[in-house]
Amino acid sequence: MIPRYSRPEMAAIWEAQNRFRIWLEIEAHACDAQAALGVIPKSAAKAVWKRGRFDIARIDAIERETRHDVIAFLTNLAEHVGPEARFVHQGMTSSDVLDTCFAVQLTQAADILIADVDKLLEALKARAIEYKNTLCIGRSHGIHAEPTTFGLKLATFYAEFRRARERLVTARREIATCAISGAVGNYGNIDPRVEEHVAKKLGLAVETISTQVIPRDRHAAFFAALGVVASSVERLSIEIRHLQRTEVREAEEYFAPGQKGSSAMPHKRNPVLSENLTGLARIVRAAVVPALENVALWHERDISHSSVERVMAPDATIALDFALHRLADVVKRLIVYPAAMKENLERTKGLVCSEQVLLALTQAGMSREDAYKAVQRNAMGVWRGDGDFLGMLKADPDVKKHLNEKALAELFDLRHHMRHVDTIFKRVFADA
Repeated sequence: MIPRYSRPEMAAIWEAQNRFRIWLEIEAHACDAQAALGVIPKSAAKAVWKRGRFDIARIDAIERETRHDVIAFLTNLAEHVGPEARFVHQGMTSSDVLDTCFAVQLTQAADILIADVDKLLEALKARAIEYKNTLCIGRSHGIHAEPTTFGLKLATFYAEFRRARERLVTARREIATCAISGAVGNYGNIDPRVEEHVAKKLGLAVETISTQVIPRDRHAAFFAALGVVASSVERLSIEIRHLQRTEVREAEEYFAPGQKGSSAMPHKRNPVLSENLTGLARIVRAAVVPALENVALWHERDISHSSVERVMAPDATIALDFALHRLADVVKRLIVYPAAMKENLERTKGLVCSEQVLLALTQAGMSREDAYKAVQRNAMGVWRGDGDFLGMLKADPDVKKHLNEKALAELFDLRHHMRHVDTIFKRVFADA
């Protein structure tokens, strides 16, 4: 991922320094287990911990000749450890190192992403409570539907990102597995207790059964979870973009002093951060299909998944980390315009109360079909500009037979739509 969309902590997970450090730990822990089993001298295991080092430039130089990254690493490690290095990697295969390391990196990434979601949840909760009772129009198909509150809008996103957090926790648990099982995964030349020791030391679970690689359905589930979270990021971003449109302007991104919206039009205040988040969500979701395709490897192992993962894992995790961090900031600093919300509520001259009138007419004895026709007939007149909805209903003879003017007027009290806000908030934030 390019530096523009990278945050240091997440980017560091995918740098060579971290990768080789994990490789060294895997080999050193394996040596400890081998020594405890009497397979190698204890002095050899101690030597790996004491003198084990690596030089990235040297590893790269060796790999240019060997064309094998793990062998290049082991060769460089031996240059530091000395003669005892002959006991390193006993009974292991490259995938034992690569896949176990990948599991560690993905769990590290998941921990950051979970923390990112926690910060976003904190921001959403605070703003939802702030605007809990701020009336605004709800929209279906982009058209004014019925009143809701801006707090409820934000509460829906809070609930969604709570589910996102749960998905990330599940994905982390599923991906956090260790395989030190040797060629084709049957422990032909290594004791399963080595795997158990390494897994414990690295905070991983033992893979139930592997081939020469950890099964890629685990990775597919991990990146699918990231893709769903990214889609939630986009949904909230699109809501903000729509609310910032000039014709709506119920909310907008914070516009900093000195910020410029357009090189040509000085008046512009564009939702650039939310648009950026929409784009980043596409990057994250782009990893899902390759991850699914990586599941079907040949027999006990091939490396068709390797190049894909080297690209998609850093890009997807770094992009999602950046997106979640940015989105939390957008929510925290979002500028909200309750007056514009009120103005938009009134824009359709009472049409947002059409369902209340429909239901009242049916309860007063009118058939639903006739009630619908009467309400729609008057509503269409409002759309044509013939008057306001309440006034037209008061003048309609069919409506007047069932509802007097006072009863009609009471149906236009927008507080009706706030009756159960507290109930919903208790559900959403009960254990928050």
